Amino acid sequence: MNRQKINFLYHSIIQLFWPAVCLNCKKSISETENSLCKECWNELIVCTGSDYCPRCGREASIAGRIGGACPECQSIEVYFDGIARAGIYDNTLRDMILAFKNGKTELGSTLGFLADSALQGSLFYNEIDLFVPVPLHWMRRLGRGYNQSQVVAGKLNHPSAKICTDLVRIRKTRMQPTMASPAARAKNVAGAFAIRYRHEFSGKNICLIDDIKTTGATLNECAKTIKDAGANKVFALVLAIAGQNI
Repeated sequence: MNRQKINFLYHSIIQLFWPAVCLNCKKSISETENSLCKECWNELIVCTGSDYCPRCGREASIAGRIGGACPECQSIEVYFDGIARAGIYDNTLRDMILAFKNGKTELGSTLGFLADSALQGSLFYNEIDLFVPVPLHWMRRLGRGYNQSQVVAGKLNHPSAKICTDLVRIRKTRMQPTMASPAARAKNVAGAFAIRYRHEFSGKNICLIDDIKTTGATLNECAKTIKDAGANKVFALVLAIAGQNI
């Protein structure tokens, strides 16, 4: 029996006893469908296929921008210098992110691929010196077992930028979705971050990595903290923008 037949027999046995299923909805799939079923891939395309504002990440056509920004963020103070996103927080992308944050780490490869695709198409790709995952408080990190933003950062491809964890969360904050307003979200994270001694940020261009941006309060606070430490520019890469419909 030649190698090709042996390989076919091996994969047939694997499929018989451990059939492949969609990582998101658990429907049966073939081994060639790359982790997700056709329906989930199609929903992801809808969530990730639109133009967005490079300043705040909200859905906005090129024609609808004024001075490089959408009307929604013209009057909003933004401390980061640009943003790239994989998609909007809805349907399959929302379900995958929630599952990923709650123990389903096998989704990291697919979500990392989406994040990397957004990064490769960003306006600031060639400027990045360091990737900085938005940190969790140590108690939350201990309970979850991992920082989802750091997992995504590890999936990114860049010729020179490396991951840096010199940004730390020094105060345990309430979950941002429980905050009633943008002002409450900003107050919740104010002063929650600090920089390690002998950090690497001085004069560097930083790219923050996070899972979801809603009002931008967390990214703003992180960017402000890093710039206060001497960083030149701070960009952001997120899996999804919440707070708007498709």
